[in-house]
Amino acid sequence: MAEREPGLDPIAEDARLASLDERLKQAKSDEAIRTGEARYESEAGSRLASRVLAELIGGMVGGALIGWVLDRLLGTSPWFLLGLLFLGIAAAFRNIFRISARRSK
Repeated sequence: MAEREPGLDPIAEDARLASLDERLKQAKSDEAIRTGEARYESEAGSRLASRVLAELIGGMVGGALIGWVLDRLLGTSPWFLLGLLFLGIAAAFRNIFRISARRSK
């Protein structure tokens, strides 16, 4: 019986509020485009991929280069090259795991 009391009917959503919400979303979207924030969100994946690739290549090349130089100086060919190459790869994978463990915004 209490459900049928006057004044307790649910109020329908006002069309003006829905229109205002749509206009606010559009204004926020336009402002993000104007300030350049929307562009950064779309490029986040490609920047992350480039960073991962740079870490991997940099670790391998850096380790191999330092190992090669040490081998040439000390005459221990190819042991420093191989050792530091694998050490560079391990460091690159460690950095990649650290990058992937970060939370996205």
